[in-house]
Amino acid sequence: MKLQRMEILPSSLPPIGISREQAAALIGIGPTLYDRCVAAGTMPGPRVIGGRLVYDVEEVIRAFRSLPHKGQAAGDLDDEPVAGNAFDDAEED
Repeated sequence: MKLQRMEILPSSLPPIGISREQAAALIGIGPTLYDRCVAAGTMPGPRVIGGRLVYDVEEVIRAFRSLPHKGQAAGDLDDEPVAGNAFDDAEED
């Protein structure tokens, strides 16, 4: 029986690299919307390991937390406003 990657790690050591589908699920959206967010620059793109695309969990979380809350203008944030927001007027998968 072959163990899945997630079964190999102890629960006290979560992965730092995840798949596209997992990155999307981490922030509560579908993979297609996540791709649009990457294209818009609001979510990070993947790193490449041996031809495989892997998303950095901390980068995904940091990008999500930098998005404005509903009703909050991007200029009200402490950080630089993010150009383009793929979440605006987007439909879920």
